[in-house]
Amino acid sequence: MDRIFPNLQLFLILTGLSILILIFDIFHFLGLPKLALSYITNPVSLGLYQTGQKIGRQFYFVSALRTSSQENKALKQQLGQLLSENAHLRKELAETESLLSQEKYLDPLNYNLFPARPIGISRYLKIDQGSVSGVKPGQAVVFNDNYIGRIVSVSEKGANIQLLSDPDSKVSAFSQGLEGKAKGVLLGQFGSEILFDKILHEEKINVGDLVYSEGTEGFLPRGLILGKVTQILERENEIFKQAKVESNFDIRDLELVFVILE
Repeated sequence: MDRIFPNLQLFLILTGLSILILIFDIFHFLGLPKLALSYITNPVSLGLYQTGQKIGRQFYFVSALRTSSQENKALKQQLGQLLSENAHLRKELAETESLLSQEKYLDPLNYNLFPARPIGISRYLKIDQGSVSGVKPGQAVVFNDNYIGRIVSVSEKGANIQLLSDPDSKVSAFSQGLEGKAKGVLLGQFGSEILFDKILHEEKINVGDLVYSEGTEGFLPRGLILGKVTQILERENEIFKQAKVESNFDIRDLELVFVILE
């Protein structure tokens, strides 16, 4: 018998105790011990519960922070893409407006105009069109009815434009104002200055008068705007007087210029 139930005595004791506890509980004899035990276990349970909440909040914060970082990165990428697309659309719109505007000033039926983008400026203005597009040295470059300069060197896919302010630039010109007309030669100076030279003293010229091309060079149409007069330079006992001239716009603001092809 002991071999079959080696712990029979212990089993009977535990069973008896269990039955006794159950009877005590049914008749509410264990209320006081339970209350005393609850005073011990409740703070422990509360501490464990609060600790679990803190750990849960920390895990949620870390997870939310990671998600927020990923979303922020994605939003920055989307914003960068939208800004790039917006800049591209604005550039295309400006170029389209330049094309439409150019037709109002120089009739495409009379002039073979080829658009080109300025891509840099130092002594010369660099454009993105070259011999492949029919661009050749000596051709005039315009914007609306303004003369920009003359092509001086060409590669397959680029060209350099000599501006009016270049020291080697020389263009026959005339000014037109309310008081009359004056003829002379427009000379480039160092920097951005342009000098209207060889003006007879008796000819009328005033600050604000526009200066136009004479068109005697062959490559340059007559009547293109070269700039406006900003200062009159007169010297006694000299045959000619001079005037300072400046462009009507900043060439660095142009989206397109137009080469007059042959």
